[in-house]
Amino acid sequence: METTDQRTDYELVMAYQEGEQQVFKTLLQRHKQKVYNYILSLVKDKTLADDIFQDTFIKVINTLRSGTYRDEGKFIQWVMRIAHNLVIDHVRKSQKFHMVYSTEDYDVFDVLNSLDLTMEDRMIKKQIYNDIHFLIKQLPKEQRRVLIMRHYADMSFKEIAEKTGVSINTALGRMRYALINIRRLAEENSIVLSM
Repeated sequence: METTDQRTDYELVMAYQEGEQQVFKTLLQRHKQKVYNYILSLVKDKTLADDIFQDTFIKVINTLRSGTYRDEGKFIQWVMRIAHNLVIDHVRKSQKFHMVYSTEDYDVFDVLNSLDLTMEDRMIKKQIYNDIHFLIKQLPKEQRRVLIMRHYADMSFKEIAEKTGVSINTALGRMRYALINIRRLAEENSIVLSM
């Protein structure tokens, strides 16, 4: 019979989601040092690192229990992203940054270009750009194309419609759905797109 320690992360996650609660201890033991050291290297405070480490694994457990985790063979990368986002959240709160959220009327892309940046701001901005790039790659091709034309090529919706051979309303609709999907994907992946 196979022992828990020999199973892959994927197998352990599946077993945990199917009710084998004790296997989470194996996942935790396997990755706790790497995750904790990463957090500590960013916050430089043991007590704070302990808190963020605990919050990271609470979020991992809650996501696994809710059934919203999608395994792509990258469990530890996903855990590290959660830890990183929690560190960024702490930096934001401790620096009392003004929080800006994307809505249908207001877009985070507009904010990224308008801030005077400290070192912490630059770290957060870089992470947001990386996260946005990751999320954009997940979009359907038509939505991704319109979003890139609009925000990176600075094209009008009329120009986008002409270039893609669709109506302006279709281009607007694709942009709207791209933003909706980015918000949904960000939530599913525990990504915060705010500055």
